[in-house]
Amino acid sequence: MRKILSSLTDGRGFDIALVAFPLGFLFLMAGLPLLYNVLMSFQEVDMFSLGTFFRPFVGLKNYIALFSQRETWPIFTNTAIFVTASIAGQFAIGFGLALFFWTNFPGASWLRGLFLVSWVMPGLVVGAIWNWILSGDFGVLNYFLRESGIISANIFWRSDPNYSLWAVIIANIWLGTSFNMILLSVGLSGIPKDLFEAAELDGANVWQRFFTITLPMMRSTIGAVVSLGLIFTLQQFDLFAAITAGGPNNASNVAQYWAWDLSFKQYDFARGATISVIMIVFVMFASLVYVRSTRQEVRG
Repeated sequence: MRKILSSLTDGRGFDIALVAFPLGFLFLMAGLPLLYNVLMSFQEVDMFSLGTFFRPFVGLKNYIALFSQRETWPIFTNTAIFVTASIAGQFAIGFGLALFFWTNFPGASWLRGLFLVSWVMPGLVVGAIWNWILSGDFGVLNYFLRESGIISANIFWRSDPNYSLWAVIIANIWLGTSFNMILLSVGLSGIPKDLFEAAELDGANVWQRFFTITLPMMRSTIGAVVSLGLIFTLQQFDLFAAITAGGPNNASNVAQYWAWDLSFKQYDFARGATISVIMIVFVMFASLVYVRSTRQEVRG
């Protein structure tokens, strides 16, 4: 014990202690519930056995039953569309804004700060705001679309099966664009300006400089942004609860909302845990992409 205490005071074991305490906290607060969730996906769970740890083991029965349901594949398809469209929209708009503010015009700093409002707002508040914007009768979006001549009649974004999923996608793009903008702005600031000056002297135009310098130099940043966007989008729950509640008739339902609905509204905890385990696999894949994207960063 004296050697352990001395190692902490002289600095040799201090770095280990700094890592050990956060890892222990993460394992206790996140690791154990995660393992419990995986175990529950292989068990038969109901309201009467929820409070016990030892329950009947059913193997892959929950997974087989899940993929045998009629609504499983449409909901997973909705999830894929939601994730792909959200990440693409957030990245495209965020990259455009990052390039716009990269010019460093007067007032760029405070204007960039205004875009962070969407990121710091709670998801339920954002959902409530977009409920008004997307309202079919008096929504602001319908008003602008009608006045611009794009549509001739109101679109009921939240209740029309053809548009309900896209209503949540639009709100999620607005919510995550500022986060993409900030990360991509950091990546742009790390590119030496000498490269652009040399390329311009060699006669390279704007698009040539963008595709030969900007994109290759930001490869690690783009990988990190996309992988983090995948993780955050798969975690998105508030917008669905506030805007569409997965309806109508599962037209806007996605895996993360369905897992909550099965567990806490239908009390099918085993099947809800099964969906969560499937989502964990995709989150782990995104985490690996993020680690590979950032492992070449130089740390001082």
